Amino acid sequence: MTPAPLPGRIPVLLYHAVMDDPPDWIAEFTVSRAEFASQLDAIVASGRTPVTVGTLAAYLASGAPLPDRPAVITFDDGFADLVGPTAEALAARGLPATAYLTTGAITRGRPCLLPPAPMMTLAQVPRLEEYGMEVGAHTATHAQLDTLTPAALRRELRESKAVLEDALGHEVRHLAYPHGYNSPAVRRAAAAAGYTSAAAVRHALSSGNDEIYRIARLIVRRTHTAADVERWMEGRGAKTAPYRDSLPTVGWRMYRRARTLLRGPEFAG
Repeated sequence: MTPAPLPGRIPVLLYHAVMDDPPDWIAEFTVSRAEFASQLDAIVASGRTPVTVGTLAAYLASGAPLPDRPAVITFDDGFADLVGPTAEALAARGLPATAYLTTGAITRGRPCLLPPAPMMTLAQVPRLEEYGMEVGAHTATHAQLDTLTPAALRRELRESKAVLEDALGHEVRHLAYPHGYNSPAVRRAAAAAGYTSAAAVRHALSSGNDEIYRIARLIVRRTHTAADVERWMEGRGAKTAPYRDSLPTVGWRMYRRARTLLRGPEFAG
């Protein structure tokens, strides 16, 4: 039997907050409600078939069925809009999505490196699934994983997974690296912690032969419009993963590791 051809360029969008008056620290990665609606309409009009990260990961792992022209919508952190207007906008269009949640940010009393912002709560997590969203982990404190000691890295990965699994009553299999920061050691630790996929950022299109523990995503900024989303849905406007880390990326990782040794874990927006 002739194997099915690899899917071409796959847009995996990364959203954070959808609100009209965001805190300054996340404003660059926030879109207004009106703009979000326009971007979702552009996805629908593109003829793409949105799927969850789990569906894409199953294809990357074993060749499980995937639509001819897939797209993926993801959210990081767990801002308050996610349970409510954002989930409602997706559901109204029949669009699945994957939400990666930082458990320290949505659980009162737990440590977290994210600055203050309106966040959803841990008790609301099951509601995301009621809206048809897939839930994944985004670590416990939103640390830069590639700067941590092995013990601290294991704690970040396993604690967030366990907290979400307790809230949902089932396994949480997918991870997104905070800031997209990862390394070979981080990817191995993600697999050892029981995750079956992990998403980076890379601001690139994914593909049918992307790396399952470094799935490329396109980060949506406040300056992006529906026209940008249309280009991405056409498979244009960004490079395509997989590709090797650039020398500046490797150098930036080394600098951040040295800074963490001096200052301890810190948020880096």
